[in-house]
Amino acid sequence: MKNLSLGDLIRRPESGAILGLAFVLIFFVVFGSIEFLKPAGAASWLNVAANLGIIAIPVGLLMISGELDISIGAMIPAGALTVAIITGHYHMPIWVGILGALSLGLVVGLINGFLVIRTAVPSLIVTLGTLFAVQGVILGFSVLLTGTTSVALSPAESGVIAKSLFGSFVGGSFQVTIFWWLALTALYIFYVHFSPFGNWIFAMGGDRVSARNAGIPTDRLTVTLFVLSSVSAAFVGMCQAILFNVAQVSAGMTFIFNSIIAVVVGGVLLTGGFGSIVGIFLGTVTFAIVNQGIYFTTFDRNWSSLIIGAMLLLAVLMNNTFRIMALTYSPKKK
Repeated sequence: MKNLSLGDLIRRPESGAILGLAFVLIFFVVFGSIEFLKPAGAASWLNVAANLGIIAIPVGLLMISGELDISIGAMIPAGALTVAIITGHYHMPIWVGILGALSLGLVVGLINGFLVIRTAVPSLIVTLGTLFAVQGVILGFSVLLTGTTSVALSPAESGVIAKSLFGSFVGGSFQVTIFWWLALTALYIFYVHFSPFGNWIFAMGGDRVSARNAGIPTDRLTVTLFVLSSVSAAFVGMCQAILFNVAQVSAGMTFIFNSIIAVVVGGVLLTGGFGSIVGIFLGTVTFAIVNQGIYFTTFDRNWSSLIIGAMLLLAVLMNNTFRIMALTYSPKKK
């Protein structure tokens, strides 16, 4: 097995994310309190990281392939409202509601994917259109069917099994979505870094035309990635509805920018072709700690947006440096 040198490790896509996470941890230990690392404190940022991370990884894969999906901001409330309307309002079995939420994510993902590959319109514009379209659909149908934009879903309607799997707290503070996040991350690591599937994604981000000419099914892969993104967002919305026993039309918009920040902090380039699942995972954790860690300090809470913005700028500069190092690196001859 080849031994990795320090230079090899520094040139890894996740190197910047590792340094960023270390800096953030040291920062909040020095200026805050060690309480944020204890179970109760860790739960606050792990819960944020889990819900964001489930969405950030497929969004990151799209960015690596050279695409972007911002319709996730509408798919989160869409998934939540679908399960709440089907089960909470019409009192159908919870599994019908879950199937409906995930099916909606599948349909929107297919629409995004087919529009991108069949037209010359950039994915940013396509998903911006579906973002507003889905928002309008869920708002209109919510008011039409229930007369309100907030639909309740009682614990009894969720059922014991569904509540335990998708909407419960473990140890009183940790959302069960944390375990879904970890399991999905492990699956993504396997398929992206240890199978041809991952090589195809990176090839698409480097040069889509060359990838297609090399026999890579770029169209099918693009549709698959958009489906993963939409279904993941619907899944998170569904879990939130089951956890908090309510679904609202207004939830989800912050996930658009937060997921992009987490992905960029994790080492993925906005231009595509460079990144890793481990980096996205670490970037998500870093963002969640910054987002919640300020509450464990004496700093004015109004400074949190400044810290996040500065972190994003530094991450872009640092990741670009690592990319240049990786491209210019040439191993020493023995």
